[in-house]
Amino acid sequence: QVQLVESGGGLVQAGGSLRLSCAASGRTFSSWTMGWFRQAPGKERECVAAISWTAGSSGGSTYYADSVKGRFAISRDNAENTVYLQMNSLKPEDTAEYYCSAVRRYYSDYFNVRRLGTYDYWGQGTQVTVSS
Repeated sequence: QVQLVESGGGLVQAGGSLRLSCAASGRTFSSWTMGWFRQAPGKERECVAAISWTAGSSGGSTYYADSVKGRFAISRDNAENTVYLQMNSLKPEDTAEYYCSAVRRYYSDYFNVRRLGTYDYWGQGTQVTVSS
């Protein structure tokens, strides 16, 4: 079993930055895909970024939604079992509950990394509010 705990959300003005963290416990990272999803009131949950890697690799394959490309960056720290989402140039439309997700499999195709059903583990969410 894997537990995911998000942190780093909060209130920020438009143009500002936040860094979300997702700490995983219960199992050491091997080959994984981890994603950041968000859900705004009245909207479906959507994948904004994902990273996939195989055991022993130092990098990973990344995916970004068009709406966040160039502003958000996903990264991982194997030693800390943590995945980060650096969010820059935040806009009011980025306001949402952000969720971390994980699955013990390497996916490199955009179809699978964007699907909610791909992921077996979910965090409890952290709220991001961007004021105009």
